[in-house]
Amino acid sequence: MTTSEFSQIILIIDDNPTNLEVLYQALDKTGYKVLLEMDGFQGIETVNNHPPDLILLDVMMPGIDGFETCRQLKSQPNTCDIPIIFMTALTDTNYKVQALASGAVDYITKPFQQEEVLARIGVHLKLRKANLELARQKDILELRVEERTAELSQALNNLKKAHLRLIQHEKMVTLGNLVAGVAHEINNPVGFLVGSVNNIQEYTQDLLAHVRLFQEYHPQLQPIVIEHAKKIELEFLAEDLPKLVDSMNLATERIRDISTSLRTFSRADSSEKTTCNIHEGIESTLLILKYRIKANDKRPAIEVITDYGNLPPVKCFLGQLNQVFMNIIANAIDVLDTSVEEKIFAEVKENSLLINILTEVSSDQGMVSIRIKDNGCGMPESVKARIFDHLFTTKGVGKGTGLGLAIARQIVEETHGGKLTCNSVVGMGTEFVIEIPV
Repeated sequence: MTTSEFSQIILIIDDNPTNLEVLYQALDKTGYKVLLEMDGFQGIETVNNHPPDLILLDVMMPGIDGFETCRQLKSQPNTCDIPIIFMTALTDTNYKVQALASGAVDYITKPFQQEEVLARIGVHLKLRKANLELARQKDILELRVEERTAELSQALNNLKKAHLRLIQHEKMVTLGNLVAGVAHEINNPVGFLVGSVNNIQEYTQDLLAHVRLFQEYHPQLQPIVIEHAKKIELEFLAEDLPKLVDSMNLATERIRDISTSLRTFSRADSSEKTTCNIHEGIESTLLILKYRIKANDKRPAIEVITDYGNLPPVKCFLGQLNQVFMNIIANAIDVLDTSVEEKIFAEVKENSLLINILTEVSSDQGMVSIRIKDNGCGMPESVKARIFDHLFTTKGVGKGTGLGLAIARQIVEETHGGKLTCNSVVGMGTEFVIEIPV
């Protein structure tokens, strides 16, 4: 017998003092630690307070018999695994069956042989030790499975993030190349128009000045000249032509501003952050979405109210942040469009459709905050809890991919070390808060 077996505890529950004495001496001499009890109630209490490695249990005892004692011990989670061996003078097969059915592992009839008892005890203690080791190995295996599952889950999350980064990168590269190409193509004719309009403005002023001089120094004009002047409405033309040229000049400036905004919005990502003006990014985004903000046959125009704070220049990837602004503002427009689908135009017109954009320096002075809020229908908690999940969308088939806000959070939090949160109340609208370190 090994040293570890000497420390094993055996509880004997028997109301016969002679049996207790004989068994105690045999087990104690062998090296086991022995506990003694003379009835089932005390035996159960001892098992709960000092759990043994094995129990020798008599059947016929005062109070509750051995069968009931066994059933109670087997019904408790903390004692159900302790092996129980019945030792009794009852030899009928029915008793043996009843004992084994109640949860016992063995049944020894009296009078017993010490060698047999010790042998059976040794076998069942070894089985218990093996079972405990098996349970320990099972726990270790389950822990390893949990750890491996966690590793695989993390790997899957990393894969999803990498997938999002790839989508976002390819999207921005494609959009950047497209918009940069369009802006480049616009620049050439716009440059020509700007120069030409300036020349036309100068030529127009010279021609009109010449006409005025001609009228002043040659008042006696031929009838055909006077008739032609009336026909072309010379006075109106002289007054309106400079205005028309000024409008053309403003239009070309507007086209040039649009081209600049397109380049600002699609600014190609560099390997390093650059110092940028956040307000330029927001304005370029609003310009691109202007066609969606205008009134249509289903709703009045959406009013965009900007309240810009005095923000310092922010070191960031402005092209990526513009994508965040685009996703959030476009979603706000979608929400406002949806909120008016079941309302009549007049009813909607009474309650303005609003998107508020507020920027400020956060209280800790280390962050800038961009708040984009709509006065749409808001969202329940069940939806708000999932809006940043990969592939989650509340839009119909073909209208949403479930990637926009997931990519937005990745850009804000992982790429820029900031924070993107959402506040929404059903019936009160939704607000997204973007915080970016300066």
